[in-house]
Amino acid sequence: MTVAEKITALRKELHEHNRRYYVEDAPVISDQVFDEKLAALIALEKEHPAFFDPNSPSQRVGGAVTKNFTTVMHQHRMYSLDNSYNKQDLLDWEARICKILGVTALDYTCELKYDGASISLTYVNGKLSQAVTRGDGFQGDEVTNNIKTINTVPLQISSNDVPETFTIRGEIILPLAGFKAMNVARIRAGEEPYMNPRNTASGSLKLQDSNLVAARPLDCFLYQIVADRSLFKTQLESLKAASRWGFFVPKHYAHAANMDAVLAYLKEWEEKRSTLPYEIDGVVIKVNDLAFQEELGYTAKSPRWAMAYKFKAEAAETLLEDVVYQVGRTGAITPVAQLTPVLLGGTVVKRASLHNADFITDLDLHYHDTVFVEKGGEIIPKITAISTNKRQPNSVPVRYAVNCPECDTPLERNPDEAQHYCPNTNGCMPQLVGRVAHFISRKAMDIDGLGAETIQLMMQHNLIKSYADLYAISEVDLVPLERLAEKSAHNIVKAIAASTEVPFSRVLFALGIRYVGQTVAKKLAQHFGSIAALSMATTDELEAVDEIGSRIAESVIAFFAISENRQIIEQLRTAGVQLEQQNNESPASDTLADLRFVVSGVFTDFSRDELKALIEQHGGKIVSSISSKTSYVVSGDNMGPSKKTKASALGIPIISEKELVLMLKP
Repeated sequence: MTVAEKITALRKELHEHNRRYYVEDAPVISDQVFDEKLAALIALEKEHPAFFDPNSPSQRVGGAVTKNFTTVMHQHRMYSLDNSYNKQDLLDWEARICKILGVTALDYTCELKYDGASISLTYVNGKLSQAVTRGDGFQGDEVTNNIKTINTVPLQISSNDVPETFTIRGEIILPLAGFKAMNVARIRAGEEPYMNPRNTASGSLKLQDSNLVAARPLDCFLYQIVADRSLFKTQLESLKAASRWGFFVPKHYAHAANMDAVLAYLKEWEEKRSTLPYEIDGVVIKVNDLAFQEELGYTAKSPRWAMAYKFKAEAAETLLEDVVYQVGRTGAITPVAQLTPVLLGGTVVKRASLHNADFITDLDLHYHDTVFVEKGGEIIPKITAISTNKRQPNSVPVRYAVNCPECDTPLERNPDEAQHYCPNTNGCMPQLVGRVAHFISRKAMDIDGLGAETIQLMMQHNLIKSYADLYAISEVDLVPLERLAEKSAHNIVKAIAASTEVPFSRVLFALGIRYVGQTVAKKLAQHFGSIAALSMATTDELEAVDEIGSRIAESVIAFFAISENRQIIEQLRTAGVQLEQQNNESPASDTLADLRFVVSGVFTDFSRDELKALIEQHGGKIVSSISSKTSYVVSGDNMGPSKKTKASALGIPIISEKELVLMLKP
């Protein structure tokens, strides 16, 4: 046997033993024999460096040092999940998606919701090619060297049925026993213990020395294959395939034939969660049929076909010390409780959300009350109750602020809204800074290098009053600012100049018009074509746009009614910012103008998203459900029978993808 053959054979054997030990929990050799074989491989690779392979089992011991982690765009966006907290939330979700699909019932998969750090792994020709953190969902940090040290991540897949290239998503977790052992060691060494397994797992991925990562008992649980959907028909099939390929897919997932079975699974695991060797904070419920998943698609933030059910949150008791008020970019006031620090879910909590004036009144909250705090599914914990029997005599009730905490302007509250607002839109610093921060954000104008502190400094030095003033900024203006070097100033000015190429729909989102998010901005941009046309639109014309209601219409009209906003628009126009649709954004034709389409099923020549884009490119509108206003239903395989029945009953033509293409021919 040649040296190359010996190395290949050892690698193959060790990969298999790794899988048996860490994934199957069924080793067939002792630890000592495994260590001897690994030592033999390392020795051979050292003697013959020409045979180096980054996916060799020897690479699990670490050794690579990464000083800077490269930011990588995800090929497929990593969405966040919508949360539910009770049975009614899930029933409402099921009703929504059944209506979209035109069916009366669905089956689901239920998977435990691991409390760790999300990861995306890409494999090419069966070998681990890249590992990227979730980041903001659009892009993350490449941490491949660190991920290779985790034994439950296969470096090479031996199965013959894997796609040539595919991505698989999962969670990096730190089992409770390993977390406890790490903290025992830290305490013995006189160091502070880690606060919780989740944060420790997440922090481990960004350690510069992979030797340190290798020393941590991390696991990788996998739950979603991102590949050609034709490979599998159901989520259940894909989980079984991932397990067969050698990925660590915990065995606690289950098929639920209906929502009753889902609810039974939730009850079972809310009671049994403490028996697991790792932390979970709920269950993820997914529509099992992958064709239905594709048809349901995504909202701007989440997949419609999945829902996270969050278990009842851990609560802690502490004292309310004070209430402070934060001002958002829209002027919305958010009351925040200042608490005596308390340990909750492995982190020290000092603040909690109080939502609005009604919430404070309903609680009958007094200063220095003993309060119960929960984390729930929120970023900021919330106060859920107070202990009135512990209330001090002569305690003072919390009265909602009357004036803005930043500019002292009297607060206003619309009769139909819970929140108070500061009306001083052009003189209140947090609003001014917030609007500029929104304008430069990545999903808007994507101007890199500026943070809230720098924006505030620019305002304090009278360099800018609004986001439109950014386009008059020079490097000479920026360099004197604290912590800004010449190179940083150069990069900021360069990024501002580059933002004039950002398309109109994103510019419209960047303006920060209340209720106009990314999706609404895109619809308005496509319908009106320019800021000039939009600014002159009436309420009726705005509400005629698909999914635009009275609240959005009123907000748009109110925005353009303010003279300062019109002046800002003119400044942007002078700076060369895109304030109308360009040729590459405009419809290819108006062949389908004023026609409304429902796209349902699985197609042969196009993906569903491609068909929707094709319709929009020719002036058509996409709607999610069939009504008397629907013009056509474009039907593929697996279209829901109730949708077909409803379309027939309403006399709506049902066409194929080929018939749609024929409609577009001149």
